[in-house]
Amino acid sequence: MIDSTSQLSQRKQCELLSVHRSNLYYKPKGESAMNLHLMRIIDRQYTATPFYGVPRMTAFINRNYEYRVNQKRIARLYKLMDIRAIGPNPNTSKPGKTSYKFPYLLRDLTIDKANQVWACDITFIAMKHGFMYLFAIIDLFSRFIVNWSISNAMTAQWCVSTISEAFILNGHPQIMNSDQGSQFTADLYVDLLKEKQIQISMDGKGRAIDNIFIERFWRSVKQEYVYLHPPNGGKELYNGIEEYMRFYNHERQHESLDYRTPAELYYGKKVIFKPTKYSTLVV
Repeated sequence: MIDSTSQLSQRKQCELLSVHRSNLYYKPKGESAMNLHLMRIIDRQYTATPFYGVPRMTAFINRNYEYRVNQKRIARLYKLMDIRAIGPNPNTSKPGKTSYKFPYLLRDLTIDKANQVWACDITFIAMKHGFMYLFAIIDLFSRFIVNWSISNAMTAQWCVSTISEAFILNGHPQIMNSDQGSQFTADLYVDLLKEKQIQISMDGKGRAIDNIFIERFWRSVKQEYVYLHPPNGGKELYNGIEEYMRFYNHERQHESLDYRTPAELYYGKKVIFKPTKYSTLVV
């Protein structure tokens, strides 16, 4: 889609096509070797036990790996990875510093059609050398991933560009749900959804369970791709995520969907797809 030989710059081509530029860059973010090792440990353990806060994670690492890391270091890595324990946290009753806060609209809501509610979130992805972030948008009725992107920085512009592309590809929802992260309380994000007349829903503080469907998707993509095939660089990560997304949307049957695929439910019919390597690797 983007022509590197064109007289137009890649930035201008992306603007004209409403494509997020992060698709063109796959440079992983770096940390010290020890911190990267700790982040991989944290990521795996948090995926299994998302209720582990900094003190418990610190104790887990020191006991099981015989390290002597302190809570300050683990707290910094939690912040860098953009993770927090599920459940009440200290001072959660205090108002945050964000400009925008919106109520959680999904409680007791019956979701019975595609494009009624989308949810979006960011997760940390470890690689052999460095790490990146994955942003994805899921349709809650069908579990279909309507768009995704990788980046080495968690910016509001990155998220908004990915969402804008999702609107072009798949229309737009009635409600968009997210957590209260800075990317989702930024003017860019709020203004885009208001312009499309999309209702804004946000998880309660310390309640990652409010966004449970995308949390389950993070667990799937990590356990079925990232941990089994650790990518060696950003380009390999992008290609691997792209193939896994095809598998997840078009091949992976969900028990909760009566063993149908997300694409079947989202489009209301079977969709022809190109089989992926996960057809034989993942049940």
